[in-house]
Amino acid sequence: MTVPAPRDRRWILVDGSGQPYASPQPGTLGGHRRARIYGRLDCRAALRALARGGYARQRVFFRDEAAAVTAGYRPCAVCMPAEYARWKRRTDPST
Repeated sequence: MTVPAPRDRRWILVDGSGQPYASPQPGTLGGHRRARIYGRLDCRAALRALARGGYARQRVFFRDEAAAVTAGYRPCAVCMPAEYARWKRRTDPST
């Protein structure tokens, strides 16, 4: 059974310009502000980094992949390998 979130609950997401905003919906992707990487919320690399500490302060959330890309973030190679490979081909002329 799923318990609905309170109506006044707000999540802080990052928009395409990289600015935070309050959203009534949670983000679907997480990211690391300094590394400019985004990925799935269940990414094993991100969860491991969060467990070690230090990563949480740089954590950001996006509504969708388009917002993350527009904000200048790249896909995570661990949890989004196909997206990462496409990004790599676009940005690395030697591949």
